[in-house]
Amino acid sequence: MKRFVSKCPICGGEVVKKKVDKVVRGGHDVAILEVEAGVCLKCGERLYTKATQEELQKTRDRLRSGSTKTLKRVGNTYIPA
Repeated sequence: MKRFVSKCPICGGEVVKKKVDKVVRGGHDVAILEVEAGVCLKCGERLYTKATQEELQKTRDRLRSGSTKTLKRVGNTYIPA
């Protein structure tokens, strides 16, 4: 596991870079995205980069607008196309 940032801002535990599933909700729809995050080994807190946060928000906006009729597969995850 690769280091993401040195310490968790919540508990001070060690943070490592991992791939995680993130559930994104928008309106009545849901998408599950596989993204990289810094995960605290002590408390489990997840830290996302600004680019990842922006992608999550774009997906949330698309779900709310109803413009996500199809999904595309990325690895084992389905995301709005």
